[in-house]
Amino acid sequence: MNYAVIMAGGSGKRLWPLSRQKRPKQVLKLLDGQTLLRLCYQRLIPIFDKERIIVQTNAAYVGLVRENLPEIPAQNIIAEPCVRDTAGAIGLAASVLVKKDADATMAMLTADQLIEPPQALASALKDGLAFVNSFPQNLLTFAITPTAPSTEFGYIRCVQPKKYPCCDSEIFKVDSFKEKPDEQTAKKYLEDGNFLWNSGMFLWKAKTILENLEKFLPESTEPLQNIRQAWAEPEQKTTLYEWFTKIPKISIDFAVMENADNVYAIRLDCKWLDLGAFTALADFIDSDSDNNIIVAGHSELLNCKNNIIVTEQQDHLIAAIGLENMVVAHTPDATLICSKEDAKRLKELIEAIRQHEGDRFL
Repeated sequence: MNYAVIMAGGSGKRLWPLSRQKRPKQVLKLLDGQTLLRLCYQRLIPIFDKERIIVQTNAAYVGLVRENLPEIPAQNIIAEPCVRDTAGAIGLAASVLVKKDADATMAMLTADQLIEPPQALASALKDGLAFVNSFPQNLLTFAITPTAPSTEFGYIRCVQPKKYPCCDSEIFKVDSFKEKPDEQTAKKYLEDGNFLWNSGMFLWKAKTILENLEKFLPESTEPLQNIRQAWAEPEQKTTLYEWFTKIPKISIDFAVMENADNVYAIRLDCKWLDLGAFTALADFIDSDSDNNIIVAGHSELLNCKNNIIVTEQQDHLIAAIGLENMVVAHTPDATLICSKEDAKRLKELIEAIRQHEGDRFL
């Protein structure tokens, strides 16, 4: 059967103070009162039965996931005891699914992305499911048509487009994966036309990705086998906590995708955003006449230009005079004020806060 796994474990430090250790970015209500997690879920409902949608998250976020998605069966929430990057997360999800369904096909999505129109993803997922179910030894990824020479994303070189009877979309052979480039290299990628943004979304047979992890990341084999054997048994939790920490902390791209020769891609022509920073909101939220991005119930701005003003408190007023190119992010116990240029230093600021205040505001 076909399953969707939503990876929802990231904390989102570049969205502090809205995003915290106990309240990650995927449950922030920044988009018409909707969370990123629910928007992701809603994109999947037309394709997957809700009983076959799984959310994988940090153990500390299980309550938040249940609050946001009460429709999801409790057993469909996989709680990671620690962070092991995407190779570990995907290996865990695949192990759980293989225990349940030896022939499971799994789509891996992330909860911190925005995609418009959602029908573009739905169409690509349907084609991807048909392709992988017809060619079960292949690994499939989804690549985004770039709109600018971005240095914020990794790239995938896609070649040899081919039409398959089972799909409406062209299927590309993946030639190589490229890390985040400098500006000059990004411009060359854009001019080349074969380089697409790496979306971090995948689709494959659960048993196939486990075979590839065993081949390219053998250190993960014993932990994942032990977790799979214990899943849905009385020793499930203790085994998970004992063995999940032993999986190497590495991304699935580094561990498998860059090494395998059976990797293919479907190209997505859509508006796509990996919401990793406040400045990214400009790509999805309309600005006012002075180019201010405002996510607030009440605001009063005099002579303010090119700012990002954010609060989830609908009854809170943000008022400002003469601000330009600034980020203001308000919460009840902490407020961030910085230039848009300096917003990239948020991790540095968070570390300074930790040193002086402990974890109280984090």
